[in-house]
Amino acid sequence: MFQIPPKYKIALTGGAGFIGSHLADAFVAQGHEVHIIDDLSSGKIENIPQGTHFHQMDIGSSDIELLFEKEKFQILVHQAAQMDVRRSVADPRFDAKINIDGFLNLMECGRKNGLKKVIFASTGGAIYGDPVYTPQDEMHDLQPVSPYGISKLATEKYLHFYQKEHDIQHVVLRYANVYGPRQNPHGEAGVVAIFATKMLNGEQPMINGDGQQTRDYVFVGDVVQMNLHALHYDKSGIFNVGTGKETNVIELFRGIRSEIGQHFPEIYRAAAAGEQRRSVVGIRKANEAFGWKPQYDLATGLKETVDWFKEQLKMEN
Repeated sequence: MFQIPPKYKIALTGGAGFIGSHLADAFVAQGHEVHIIDDLSSGKIENIPQGTHFHQMDIGSSDIELLFEKEKFQILVHQAAQMDVRRSVADPRFDAKINIDGFLNLMECGRKNGLKKVIFASTGGAIYGDPVYTPQDEMHDLQPVSPYGISKLATEKYLHFYQKEHDIQHVVLRYANVYGPRQNPHGEAGVVAIFATKMLNGEQPMINGDGQQTRDYVFVGDVVQMNLHALHYDKSGIFNVGTGKETNVIELFRGIRSEIGQHFPEIYRAAAAGEQRRSVVGIRKANEAFGWKPQYDLATGLKETVDWFKEQLKMEN
């Protein structure tokens, strides 16, 4: 017999951001009580859906303790992060302050106030490092080459500690390179958004290095579906969330250029520090556990993403 899933009280960090706001939409649609925690340093107030409770605060602040004491959240969905690999290389202490110290603040407040479960947005690229074999499954060696990847690995280890010591379950989702509507085109993270925005504005995007570096690009809608599976999963576990397919930067550039319909030459610049050469994740474990597999191929996802950025440009003008 079909069972209606239970309703949860969820603390969603980073819920005004790219992935987090899509998750907020989905959680609200399922009838959960969603509290968004975001300092709006990169998130946008207009991303926050109706039906949520918004708390503008830093995850490392003392305000978190008061909020957790008041609300007694059952589930923490932790999306907030310093996610720029290059910034982590330039300033490892800043990366650790947000990605490790901020997380520990949440967990200490949570374990004192009845937190039962954490869904954590980890990384399926930076945590593995350069591949020994492809696709990189969850059993692949963990050899991150950037402070960003190191901080994500440390968080996973802390989650194991909190399960053993405080009986807080966790589902770690190791995201590949997520793209889609609402992605932030400013800064260095999010190459799809950066390329699309520049081309739509008539600006020339630059390709780092020789453009042969590969990534596994997964559409945000598929990531949302995996989070919904994790929400109702009654065990702890670690799962890759990607497509299992490699795309190099030149192919990505050409796909976006084709979708936009304007010609931009392929112009190259020096490779970025801390950037690994290849990344592609295996997704068999998620498929076997949940029947999950991505529904968007790259061409379909790029079309939907570029269409969204076109609409944003029209609204701005």
